[in-house]
Amino acid sequence: MRTLLLPLFFIILINCSKSNADKQAVSVDLMEVIPEDKVSSAPPPPPPPAEISKASALTSTGIPKKIDTISRKVIKNGDMRIQVGDIKKAQSQINDILNKNKAYIQKEQFQNTDTDDHLDLTIRVPHKNFDELVNSFSNGVGSVLSKNISSNDVTEEYTDISIKLANKKIYLEKYRDMLKSAATTKDMLEIQENIRELEDEIDVAEGRLRFIDDRVNYSTLEVSLYKEKVRSSATSKIGFGSRFIDSLTEGWNGFVSFFLGIISLWPYFLLLPFIVFLWRKWKSRRNK
Repeated sequence: MRTLLLPLFFIILINCSKSNADKQAVSVDLMEVIPEDKVSSAPPPPPPPAEISKASALTSTGIPKKIDTISRKVIKNGDMRIQVGDIKKAQSQINDILNKNKAYIQKEQFQNTDTDDHLDLTIRVPHKNFDELVNSFSNGVGSVLSKNISSNDVTEEYTDISIKLANKKIYLEKYRDMLKSAATTKDMLEIQENIRELEDEIDVAEGRLRFIDDRVNYSTLEVSLYKEKVRSSATSKIGFGSRFIDSLTEGWNGFVSFFLGIISLWPYFLLLPFIVFLWRKWKSRRNK
């Protein structure tokens, strides 16, 4: 029994001493690690400043970029209806207003009826004087019965046509250069056809631009002067006898017109007996 206890006792002592040694080793390791964690590492040096690129340097010079722009294109039109007391006097006033605003009459039409007089004018005026012209007509000519003013911005259309026109002119020059170096007759004919089509398209585009410029530079104003005629007392008071006579006259005139209309059908009356004869003959044959 004693022989068994002694070896067991020595084994326990050896294990205890070994565990104490392990604890001391672990504590030493911790002591060595903790100071290293507490030591603060030095901050990294700041990065060097980035180099300025050539593109940014060019933009920093402040030189603005060149942009091709087209001025705003606005077409202004209007129409006015003015009641006046005297057409001739109003027309004289209008001529003075037109001279003042550098405008001119493009079209003039006068109508004289039993109830009123009409003077219709189509006026072209520089764009900058359009508003002044309308105000002059509104204030000094007569009583304005109606007035309509409209504005149409055609800048987008004008820009689009201008860009396409410039491109077509470039292609036209290229085709002309190709025509000089064409090797075969077939190539020459094809190039000439392309040149002809481009020239036609260029003419149409330039014509459209000229039309827009004309409408923009000179506005159009339609003016209608109106004077109502006053019936006199002699014509406004018509009695029963006068109206009765007028009715008889109108009835007689209607009868005469009807009678003359029947007489104008005399060629058909000549054909009528012949048509009746043919119809009877056809009917008699059918009965047989």
